[in-house]
Amino acid sequence: MRTGSEPSTARSALRMRLWLSLWGLAWSVFGTAAFALTGRPGWAAACAVLWLVICVDFSLIVRHIRQGPHYQPGHDVPPYRPPEGS
Repeated sequence: MRTGSEPSTARSALRMRLWLSLWGLAWSVFGTAAFALTGRPGWAAACAVLWLVICVDFSLIVRHIRQGPHYQPGHDVPPYRPPEGS
């Protein structure tokens, strides 16, 4: 619900999420390889699943960055009224 007190220049920390995703990607690739080489297939599979999740998150982050800023109502648009009974 929009209350009207949101900052007009608020942005998501997509660049930070991008770098954290890359950091996690590097560690999950390393973990998958290390556990596979040491004969721990369960841990290697767990790291591989984490690798897949990180790749999906990374692709969504890149998609959001490429979309650019979305429409935000200006100062002339009044805030939404709270639902009745709240």
